[in-house]
Formats: sequence, structure tokens, C-alpha cells
Amino acid sequence: MIGKVPIGNGHPLALIGGPCVIESEEHLFSVGRSINEICQETDFPFILKSSFDKANRTSISSYRGPGLEVGTAILARVGERLGVPVITDIHEPAQAPIVAEAVDALQIPAFLCRQTDLLCAAAKTGLPVNVKKGQFLAPGDMVHAVEKLKECGCDQVLLTERGHSLGYNDLVVDMRSLVIMRSLGHPVVYDATHSVQQPGGLGGSSGGQRELIPPLVRAAAAVGIDALFMEIHDDPDNAKCDGPCVLNIRSLRDQLIQIKRIDNSVKGI
Repeated sequence: MIGKVPIGNGHPLALIGGPCVIESEEHLFSVGRSINEICQETDFPFILKSSFDKANRTSISSYRGPGLEVGTAILARVGERLGVPVITDIHEPAQAPIVAEAVDALQIPAFLCRQTDLLCAAAKTGLPVNVKKGQFLAPGDMVHAVEKLKECGCDQVLLTERGHSLGYNDLVVDMRSLVIMRSLGHPVVYDATHSVQQPGGLGGSSGGQRELIPPLVRAAAAVGIDALFMEIHDDPDNAKCDGPCVLNIRSLRDQLIQIKRIDNSVKGI
């Protein structure tokens, strides 16, 4: 349960989405409002996601976000204005209790999924924790992240697939990961947009193949997922973060309608 949105156990597929990074409060509200309206039309529970700080950007000159204090305040205000739950990522243990005051769930970035102190700090907030599987990990190895969270007091764990490193500057999604991680006993999320990322593919920034988002989402929904993660923007070509691999909001409605049909078929709804 994230806010009032139930995840897993046969509940309807939920969308976790929003701009990759907070570009401004009004931009986040505008995009979030549009996503929420589309989710209401297509009967999709919606959880807003955006980052107050992108601490793992390729270049030191890349835009990172408004920072901890300003960013968490923006997330809290926008979530309240929209009336939707909010999730965001943390990078350091000290951030966990501060961010927990502003959001409904915490997210652990893929690169940090083995950081014991970070996982335990997130667990101790009492919020649900979504852990993205590292690009370097076998899906079965996520059992150790689950054990760390449980040992530190978290009983609401989500596990996210976002692709595995394939050589240089590329990721590949092994759909078996969704099945294997589900066997660990927790809801499984598919991150459709980071799965088409090409890390460092543009030299000083990441590239991506957002045209491949639709077929991969359909495949994941057919395998079976509990939530869909997509970073969504109203102008991807000018987004301040991950533009090449974010979904254009103009295609969101059609995507959700397709996915819901597949999910309903898989779940026998």
C-alpha cells in the first residue's frame, strides 16, 4: 500500500510516474495533473514520482534538481494539491527520515540496491520501500535486499526490474526477472523507461530508445506485474534529465488502455 493505493495481491495495476527530476514546482504540478486525469479516465491508480536530486548523472554539469530541502517541500505540496501519493528516491541514509516526512514511499536507486545502511535507514522510516534491481545483479540476488529491509523493520517491499547491463552503453530486459523476483514474495514493478536507457550513450549524458517502450511494456504486462513505472514528460526532447528514454505524455492514454487490457486478461478480470 502506497498512500491509499494497494499494490499486488491481485489489485489493479498501478502507475508510478512523473518527470524524471523536478524542473520546477509548476511543471511538476502540470505534468502530474495531466497524468492523474489520464489515469482517472483509464481507471489506473496513480502514484506521482519525481526526484529532488539526481545524484548519479553522467556529467558533473548535468542538471540534478532543486535539492533536498526545496525538492521535498515541492513534492509534498504537489502531492497534496493533486491528492495522490508520492514516491521519490534517496541516495544517503541521512536523507531517509527527512524525505519520509514529505512522501508516501521511498525508492532505492539501482546503483545503490546493495547499500546496507541506506536500505536500513529507509526501512526504519516505516514507509514502503521500492528497490530497483541493480544493472549488475541477477534477479534472485534481490533476496538479500529484501532480507536487509525486513531485518530493519520494513514489511512493505516492492522490487523493480529496469534492465541489465549489456556491454557498454546499453541495457537489456530479461523478462524472466519479473517471475524470479515475484517468487521472493513481494510485488513486482516494471520500469519501462529506464529499461530503454543507454547509459552514457551520448557521451556526457544518457541516450535512449523511447520508441521501444510500448512493446516492452506489453511484454511485461503479459508476464505479470503489479505496478508500472514510467517517467513521463510533456516535452521529452527538452527534458532536463533522461529525455531520450522518457515517455511523451501525448501517448500515455493509448499506452494505459492497451496495458490494462493485457493486465486484465492475465489476472482474469
